[in-house]
Amino acid sequence: MKIKSGDKVKVIAGKDKGKKGKVLQVFPEKKKVSVEGINLAIKHMRPRRQNEQGQKIEFPAPLNVSNLMLICPKCNKTTRVKYKVLDKVDKKSEKKKRMCNKCNELID
Repeated sequence: MKIKSGDKVKVIAGKDKGKKGKVLQVFPEKKKVSVEGINLAIKHMRPRRQNEQGQKIEFPAPLNVSNLMLICPKCNKTTRVKYKVLDKVDKKSEKKKRMCNKCNELID
């Protein structure tokens, strides 16, 4: 997956189009990402004990990765991610690093 937790992303499609936020969780098997302050959903919690009140909990619901674009930390522009192989000795010890497609700087 080209987006990891802690990355800054911009929403390019959906109800929160144009908003920016930080990735909180990544679900690679579902190809979804949870972003801070975006796609907020409300869950109603029922009171569990007798003298307790019910409450509304607001949380960021997961978004599809195809609706997000990575923001490069160096040039602060939305970009696609490309990979560069560094230290290639053999297939088991090769290290792939993410790169910004616009400024060609390493993201990791």
